[in-house]
Amino acid sequence: MFLWFIGTAIVTVRYVFRDPAFDYRLLIVGSVLPLADVVTGGAGVLHTLLFSLVLMIVVMLSTVGRRPVRKVLLGLPIGTMLHLVFDATWTNTDLFWWPLGGWSFDDDRLPEAMRGPWWDLGLELVGLALLVWVWRRSHLEDPARRRRWLRDGRLFV
Repeated sequence: MFLWFIGTAIVTVRYVFRDPAFDYRLLIVGSVLPLADVVTGGAGVLHTLLFSLVLMIVVMLSTVGRRPVRKVLLGLPIGTMLHLVFDATWTNTDLFWWPLGGWSFDDDRLPEAMRGPWWDLGLELVGLALLVWVWRRSHLEDPARRRRWLRDGRLFV
């Protein structure tokens, strides 16, 4: 599942922050980054609140006095946090609050793998619909707009 996380992250940030200068490129990366837990065979550190919080702290501390860089990099931890929300990771308290409940992941399955294929297909279709809306709303059919988005990460301008 990719489209569900990307679409929900973009639309959420659009309506929560309402910042026309927001850079969506690292938000997209952050929204799918926890899926890299698949290499361990199950849910792990990337699906924990601690990971997103540490990532946010690293971004904030490493960009003191460099506000333009901070504004770009903040998309990454915001994306990972939104992944936790739209993946319903918070329903597995041991995973979400790791390591407060112990250091082991107890063979936790990825939340994406627990829903079933039909449910995932439905979520992906919703994500696709959201991304089609973003594409049209941002006029990305225009090659100049796509180049600008790749250069500065702005949508909805």
